[in-house]
Amino acid sequence: MAGMAMFASNLSSEMGLKLLLSPLNTNVIVRTACCSVGIVLPVYSTFKAIETGNRNEQHKWLLYWAAYGSFSIVEAFTDKFLYWFPLYYHVKLAFLVWLQLPSAEGAKQLYTNHLRPFLMKHQARLDHILELFHGELGKFISTHQAEIQFAKVLLGKTLLSVGNILQQPAQGRVVGTIEGPAEQVETSESEDES
Repeated sequence: MAGMAMFASNLSSEMGLKLLLSPLNTNVIVRTACCSVGIVLPVYSTFKAIETGNRNEQHKWLLYWAAYGSFSIVEAFTDKFLYWFPLYYHVKLAFLVWLQLPSAEGAKQLYTNHLRPFLMKHQARLDHILELFHGELGKFISTHQAEIQFAKVLLGKTLLSVGNILQQPAQGRVVGTIEGPAEQVETSESEDES
């Protein structure tokens, strides 16, 4: 029995490696792995760092999110070209793992050697751009207050309706089934008389 479990474990890890390392038709799998490694695990790790109050872990994950955010900005402009390169998502996955590995401290290296110097050099200009953006955003919100209020009301009503639909009991139906027309039962007069 233990031998069978070991065989199944080895088989699944071997299949996982083959899927990740196979360059053909695995983009869906590797992209899912990128999302899991790049977002899902760090979100949970950030949550744990915040809840435990561990300053070192909080600092580590702030560096990660700064590096990841910067990478995401660059990727947004280059993704349409880069995804044509073979193994692009494999390299991206390796990069995301490198950012998080405690032994490599990739996020810390990227922040210290590249991101921090760039931001320090352009800090005054970036602050000015953000100030202008906040001003324009404030103007936009005050100008379109009626539309924003309408959208809030519409969204609230939609969410309330969806919540009501989800809370209603199935009333004898199995959720997710398709029902045909209701059957009509005919009664004869002889049944009514007896």
